[in-house]
Amino acid sequence: MLERNIETFIGCDADYEESKIVLFGAPFDSTTSYRPGARFGSSAIRHESFGLETYSPYQDVDLMDYKVFDSGDLELCFGDSRVALDDIEARADIIHNDGKLPIMVGGEHLVTLGAVKAALKKYPDMHVIHFDAHADLRQDYLGATLSHACVMRRCHDLMGDGRIHQFCIRSGERDEFRFAKEHTDMHRFDLNGLDELLEELKSKKCPVYLTIDLDCLDPSEFPGTGTPEAGGISFKELLGAVLKVSRANVIAADINELAPMLDMSGASTALACKILRELMLALLQNMEER
Repeated sequence: MLERNIETFIGCDADYEESKIVLFGAPFDSTTSYRPGARFGSSAIRHESFGLETYSPYQDVDLMDYKVFDSGDLELCFGDSRVALDDIEARADIIHNDGKLPIMVGGEHLVTLGAVKAALKKYPDMHVIHFDAHADLRQDYLGATLSHACVMRRCHDLMGDGRIHQFCIRSGERDEFRFAKEHTDMHRFDLNGLDELLEELKSKKCPVYLTIDLDCLDPSEFPGTGTPEAGGISFKELLGAVLKVSRANVIAADINELAPMLDMSGASTALACKILRELMLALLQNMEER
């Protein structure tokens, strides 16, 4: 059993046994390719969440009406990606095995690999829905095969063709886009095709892992990230997409790549807090209706 964290995301201080969703932080950014700082994202989101209300006017629901447990940040080895990923996988294993839905808050995007490995043990037929500015399909980055620039390629190694669905992608090497044409379901620049995909996944009752790299957002709205890319979607577009995906059979999710000190206004952190609140509330409603 996991123990409650001292400081929790607002409204997420229920007991572990009675909670349907379990949050945990993965403060790791050792493979960041440009501006570091994402290791501080999870703690910043937790601390700054108290600038929010627990009530969502978007969905007319309140976190206080549900049970969510925040287990805090993992203590990860910054010098060894494999050790860090193993620790993430182990935490997600506990949550899955106890019949709860894990939501991980990064950290750089490589942390998703550990959580995906855990989810695949219980849901071997799952699909990944991936919101990101970057393809993350490199075979290696400067010789490192475990990098946030390679995370979807490593997930593909585990899952195979046709089960990774990528949206908002607007950056990557030519070889990544060539790889995507043959092996993933990539939707460049925006969210077109999401509705059709969700209908297909719902009809097949496919388990879904949702991974949100917050740099899918335009840097005019979300500058606090290590690799900002012009031409992104808006907060309202991401919110709408999160609410839609949450109606699918989501079995795990993550939010990553907030580097809070890169936006000293705090606006990027506040946006990340709101997306996390809305994601949890949407998933909780769907779980209740199942």
